[in-house]
Amino acid sequence: MIKVFKAISIFCLSAVSLLGVAQNKMQSIDELINKTDPAWPLVQKWIDSAKNKVEILEVDSAKAKDALYNAQISTYSTLGAIVYNTGGIMIDNGWIRILGSGSAKLNRSLPEWNKDKTITEYGDKPGYLLVADDAVGGFFAINYGSLGKDIKNVYYLAPNSLNWESLGAGYGEFILFCFDSDLNKFYKGLRWSKWNQFIANLDGNKSYSFRPYLWEKEGTDIEKCTRKLVDTEDLYRFNITKQKELQENSKEDKKDDNKKEQ
Repeated sequence: MIKVFKAISIFCLSAVSLLGVAQNKMQSIDELINKTDPAWPLVQKWIDSAKNKVEILEVDSAKAKDALYNAQISTYSTLGAIVYNTGGIMIDNGWIRILGSGSAKLNRSLPEWNKDKTITEYGDKPGYLLVADDAVGGFFAINYGSLGKDIKNVYYLAPNSLNWESLGAGYGEFILFCFDSDLNKFYKGLRWSKWNQFIANLDGNKSYSFRPYLWEKEGTDIEKCTRKLVDTEDLYRFNITKQKELQENSKEDKKDDNKKEQ
């Protein structure tokens, strides 16, 4: 299981506006665009000093406004700034895909990606909000209550455990982690030899699926697993389904153990 990184001890703008506005009380785009103290200039400084390879995907202004409105997030926040000012962000040639307002290379916006997964309609309150994913089927989400007690911290759905693991940091710190941290260390056991040769031209809507499954005993050595590119959408739904099955099986095993003890 991946050891989650420690929260970065640096002051950063990590305020994220909860998508908690009732459907009939959605704020206008003018209300969501903060003109006095937007977070984007700070994010740009982080980009300029980033240690890892960061690619800012081209933004379409019309799509950006739609995405910001549908997400109901202010550009005062780091999350809102990224949704409004980028088509998305690729880290390490696309190993990590941070969702923005959508682009040709990452053809899905943050609110669009969450619809029918964490929300039913735009403006709904999510239990968690999907904000990024990676090439090996891992998913990052902001916790709004359904993943743990640490509200607004980012969690990682690890492909080698199918458990939501708290990163112990908010969204702003997560962005800094993507920009500056040792990703080889974080992804130890999940990056096969010559992985970077396979990622450079990877479609942002595709991820690798492995056999044996990485959460199985036989899948602990990724070098011995076969790889297949699949739609990230399909892989997310498959992982969530398998996660529920594993949790149910674990409950049944515990019941059986308790009966044996009695």
